[in-house]
Amino acid sequence: MAINCGLSKNQVGKVNIIVSEMVSNLVKYTPNGGELLARCLEAEPGGLEIICLDSGPGMHDPQRMLLDGVSTAGTAGEGLGAIKRQSDMFDLYSQPGNGTVILSRVYKNGGQAADANHTSCFEVGAVAVPMANQELSGDGWAVLDEKHNCYVIVLDGLGHGPKAHEASQQAVQVFARSLQHDPAAILRQVHEGLRHTRGAVGLVACIDSSKQHINLCGIGNIAGKVFTADDGPLITVSKSVLSYNGTLGHNIPARLHTQALEWNNAKLLVLHSDGLKSRWAMSIYPNLHRHNPTTIAAVLYRDHSRQTDDALVVVVRSKA
Repeated sequence: MAINCGLSKNQVGKVNIIVSEMVSNLVKYTPNGGELLARCLEAEPGGLEIICLDSGPGMHDPQRMLLDGVSTAGTAGEGLGAIKRQSDMFDLYSQPGNGTVILSRVYKNGGQAADANHTSCFEVGAVAVPMANQELSGDGWAVLDEKHNCYVIVLDGLGHGPKAHEASQQAVQVFARSLQHDPAAILRQVHEGLRHTRGAVGLVACIDSSKQHINLCGIGNIAGKVFTADDGPLITVSKSVLSYNGTLGHNIPARLHTQALEWNNAKLLVLHSDGLKSRWAMSIYPNLHRHNPTTIAAVLYRDHSRQTDDALVVVVRSKA
């Protein structure tokens, strides 16, 4: 997979070390089993993203555990430090009694600088996992970034498997070609583009950081919440996103209205398919909102996935 993502021989060696150390940690600390997620990064600079999820004992002092020679299992204590050193981008979130999530990225051609110099005003992260025994996910997402404007679509093709995947990817293609700026208008175009597919539910969010607002419109059971962070360790719900009944490609209301909310650097948008349980709270994860958006999505997936459906979590925030 690392080779298919365009990584060099030296970078494949880094991936070998990262994965070996991650799996070793899962064996030591997660008796009930853990999970590794991996995907190729399509956006520049490209590369491989690896996420390690466990529900083990967690850590009281994660930063200290990154130091070589520090271990709770009586080993040499080089695992987490080795993962961080081999990664071009690294993040870790851990809670005592509630496990650990590790995010590692290895960029093509040492492309960390290219990623850091990207002119976007936004950070977007996602975790998308097909249901058990399926190779393709019926959930889909895409983001269009125009510096001060960010357009995001989250989709769930009806059912599972290749036909559901086909519907959500067709919707992504229509979204990418859309010349509309209003979420309701974008969804109408997606609706027309899905008429010969199984259909899907979906939600579009358009964020304008210069005008400090976010516009949203949804069809079906894609859930969304806009959170507001303060200076403390916790975060509060600002608004839940409202959606219309219907199915894109089959039947939608004659009138669609866009929901407008306030947006600023203290806001965090979380969108997810019904592969995630509806009842969850960011307030039980101190300081999680300060981590990489992909890490946030991974924690929510780990703790609230139904495990009986495709699961998708997308997290968006403005850069400070």
